[in-house]
Amino acid sequence: MKIIAFLLAILLVTMPIAPALADQVSNLERVPELSTGAKAFDLHCAGCHINGGNIVRRGKNLKLKTLQKNHMDSIEAIATIVTNGKGNMSAYRDRLPPEQIQAVAGYVLDRAQADWR
Repeated sequence: MKIIAFLLAILLVTMPIAPALADQVSNLERVPELSTGAKAFDLHCAGCHINGGNIVRRGKNLKLKTLQKNHMDSIEAIATIVTNGKGNMSAYRDRLPPEQIQAVAGYVLDRAQADWR
């Protein structure tokens, strides 16, 4: 009986830790993709979007609040803009393969969620 109570106590203590560990593992799996996205962003995007800003149109930055306001706060939405362009932003479908566009979109969303720090 004491063993069951002990095991139950351990389970209750470690349950809140399990999701955090799962998040760490999933982030570790994404590190190569984020690295690829960061390199492509630095090469193709940072000229206008340094630190998530926008030197051409100040209100069209890559900060999370702006992405959410414009319904661009998903990898799919960001990838669509990178692929097709919009307004003053050029399309990159002829310059970047789809995998790199997805990596850039993932990087942008990751940095936006971290407030570009």
